[in-house]
Amino acid sequence: MRSYSKATLAFVAALFLLVMAACGNNDTSKKEEATKEKPKEEQAYTIKHAMGETPIPKTPKRIVILTNEGIEALLAMGVKPVGAVEAFSGDPWYDHLSDQLKGVEVVGTEQEVNVEKIAALQPDLIIGNKIRQEAIYDKLNKIAPTVFAETLRGDWQENLQLYAKAINKENKGKEVLDNYNKHVEDVKQKLGDKTNQTISMVRFMPGRTRIYYTDSFSGVIFDQLGFKRPENQEKLFENPGKLGKLAVEVDKELIPEMDGDILFYFTYAPKDDKSGLELEKEWTNDPLWKNLNAVKNEKVYKVDDVIWNTAGGVIAANEMLDQLEEMLAK
Repeated sequence: MRSYSKATLAFVAALFLLVMAACGNNDTSKKEEATKEKPKEEQAYTIKHAMGETPIPKTPKRIVILTNEGIEALLAMGVKPVGAVEAFSGDPWYDHLSDQLKGVEVVGTEQEVNVEKIAALQPDLIIGNKIRQEAIYDKLNKIAPTVFAETLRGDWQENLQLYAKAINKENKGKEVLDNYNKHVEDVKQKLGDKTNQTISMVRFMPGRTRIYYTDSFSGVIFDQLGFKRPENQEKLFENPGKLGKLAVEVDKELIPEMDGDILFYFTYAPKDDKSGLELEKEWTNDPLWKNLNAVKNEKVYKVDDVIWNTAGGVIAANEMLDQLEEMLAK
C-alpha cells in the first residue's frame, strides 16, 4: 500500500479547497448574473389609462399615434412615430410639423383610423384617445399594447404626461412641460398689465360659428397668462350646453356677446371645404360685428386656426405664445 507524506496530503487538501472556492465563486457569479437588474428600457411596466391598465414589455421603439396633439407630444420628446393620423387641414401634415414627419406612414384620420395599415407597421405601442377611437380599442390592443387618453380639448398637458409614461420617458415629458410653463411665465412678464384686459375668442367653421371659452386649447393658455373674460360671456357659460366650457354655438343676433377688450378669431377651413372662410367674410362684414368695441378700437386679430386651436399640442402652444407676444407686446 502506497503511503503519502504529510506535505503531499497538505498540498492535496489545499488544492481541494481552492477548487471548491472557485466553484463557489462561479455559482455566486451565476446567481448575481441571474438576479442582475435589466436596463430600464428593457424592463416591463404597466400604464393606467382611460381604458384600464396595459402592460408594456419594454420601452417601445415603433409607435403609432392617433391624435394630432399626440403627434406634437412625441416630437417634443424626441420620438418620431412610425405611423400617425393625418392633419385636419394639411397634406398630410400641418405645415409647422411637416419637416419632422418625413417618412412617417399615414394611418387614416382621427375619426377614421386604418387598422390594417397600423397592423402592417408592426408597432410595439399604439397611443390613441377614448373620445376618438373607443369603438376600435379592442382591435388595436390585439395588434400591440394600446394606451388611450381620456379627452382632448384643453387637456393636452395631462395627455402629454400619460404619453411620457407610456413611452418610458417621464423625465423628458417633465422637461418639455417645465420648459413650456417657463415660456408662459416669460410671456406673462413681458405682457405686464396687458393681461388685465378681457379677451374674446371666436371661431368660424363650415355651417356654424362659436364663441370659444376656457376649456378650449387657446382658452387654457389665456387662463395661464391671467387674461379675463368679458362679464357677459361669464354669464353665457354659467349653464353650459353640450360643449361644456369649450364653446357655445351662436347666431348673428349674439354677435354683441363676442365683444371684449381684445377679440381674436380663427377660421377652420379644411382642404375639402372652404365654406368656413365664406362664413367669416359674411360675419365680419355684418353691422353688428363692425359695432363691436374691439373692432372700433382696432383690437381685433385674425389668428391661425391650426396653431391656436386645431393642432392642440405643445409645439403649437409654444408657437401661440410667441405669436401672442409679438401681437400684444408692441
